[in-house]
Parts: sequence; C-alpha cells; structure tokens
Amino acid sequence: MARIPGGTFLMGTEYAEGFPDDGEGPIREVTVAPFLMDRHAVTNRQFQEFVRATRYRTEAEAFRWSYVFWLLVPPYLRVKLQGHGETVLGLEWWFRVEGADWKHPHGPSSNIRKIPELPVVHVTHRDAEAYCAWAGVRLPTEAEWEFAARGGLAQTLYVWGDELMPGGTHMCNIWQGSFPNHNSAEDGYVGPAPVFAFEPNGYGLYNMAGNVWEWCRDWWSTDFHRTGPRDNPTGPPTPTGRRVMKGGSYLCHHSYCNRYRVAARTSNTPDSSTGNLGFRCVRDL
Repeated sequence: MARIPGGTFLMGTEYAEGFPDDGEGPIREVTVAPFLMDRHAVTNRQFQEFVRATRYRTEAEAFRWSYVFWLLVPPYLRVKLQGHGETVLGLEWWFRVEGADWKHPHGPSSNIRKIPELPVVHVTHRDAEAYCAWAGVRLPTEAEWEFAARGGLAQTLYVWGDELMPGGTHMCNIWQGSFPNHNSAEDGYVGPAPVFAFEPNGYGLYNMAGNVWEWCRDWWSTDFHRTGPRDNPTGPPTPTGRRVMKGGSYLCHHSYCNRYRVAARTSNTPDSSTGNLGFRCVRDL
C-alpha cells in the first residue's frame, strides 16, 4: 500500500465537457485524513487467495451470468447470443453471458490462469466488501479516492495533468478508434491491462484512470455533496440504491463517456457485475 498524506483539496469539477447530471460539481474544499491505499486494483491472484481461504461465492456465480463487452465474447458464443435478447437495450455492446464470472471473465470457456496480474472483474460491491472484511481493509470513500487519484496535483483534468496524451504518450488504458465497433488498441490493450501498466501517479498509484472502474464506499447522490459534510465525507447517510464508481475503464471514449477524468463519477447497483468493474482497498492509519 501507498501512504496517502491527507489534507484539504479542491474536489469536483465544472468542466464544460463533463456530465453535470452526474453531480461532478460544484468544485468545493474537502478534507481527508491520512490513509493507506492499494497501489493497484485487486488482482485475479489476490481474489483467488481470498476465495481459496474462505470458499466465498461471488454474486455473479450465484446468478450464473454477468455482462461481457461484445468484442471480448468468444466468437462462437457471440454468434449464438446475437439476436436472442442477450444484450442491454441502448447498450447493445454488453452481452449477458451465462457462466461469466471472476474466474471466467469472457464466458465459460475462458479462465484466469494466464492473467493473474490483471484486475479482478465481475465483482459486485458486496463481493468487494466481503474481500475487504477478510483482508482487514475497506473500500475508499469517494473523497479519499479522488484525493489519492490526484496525486498531489490541484484541479487538473486528468490524473497526470491537463493533456490526455502528453508528448503523444498513452497514460492510461481507454478506447481508441470508433466506439463500440473498432478499438485500434493504440495503448496496447483491447481489454483490461495488467495492474502495473502505465506510469503511477504522484502517490505511486497505478491505473487510477481507465482500465477498470473501481467501487467506492459511498452511496450515490448527485446533490448530497452540495450541502453535506466537507470533513472526511462518506456520502449520503442512508442507502440510495446505488454505489459510487470512479476512474473510468478500458471502454471509455471521448465520443460518449470521457469519465476517465479524475473528477468524473458514475454509479451502479450493489449487486451489479461487469467485465470492466473492479476495486482497490484502503486502510486507516
């Protein structure tokens, strides 16, 4: 884990090309106490150790299916599923794949044997909390996550600064090409990248932008933070039905979802799992 010093910072954004309906603003002063944070997202190897020790069964395993991005679905299975109501209305790039879970990220014929250092995916918020309870850690609050992601920089657009590709260098794993049909993979990856890919931020944290979305502890709200606490905020005090997610993923593209920006945010239901959603942990000092 990396030691995050804590302090007061400017959280949020009023970026013109952002998503105001997500509650990205207003920019406000927020204070967080020092804490420790995983340098990278929890990996397949780490999650496997947890499952072996506890015999835990994830919710995707219990449901017997999860969502896989269409280009990562094996061709034989893709042909079988297309046209049979197995996609998400309005988000037809997501296929509902029977047998997809953390051990079989692309469907039942896939496995994690050769990808132990990729981030674990197809984990729900409840799965992430179960791992945390076993490991003696917890999920970060949204404020902690954003403070850590900024790495000591103030109000920059991205984790590393204001330019997406400084000097033409890819700084994170996001979509290149025409979404959702063609990914040129100019950054080297079509799907998730190893957790140590790309340069770390100022606090030594890897992949705080792109790669996979990361669960936060907070319940989701688009307006609670406008009047809520600014000292170590933890989000709405009562459940809202959705949890905060931060960081974007390998599917984010400027044409529809530039949420790889450091202040961007979104949410999902606690029992949701997809092939681009993982987590990292923090520990109190």
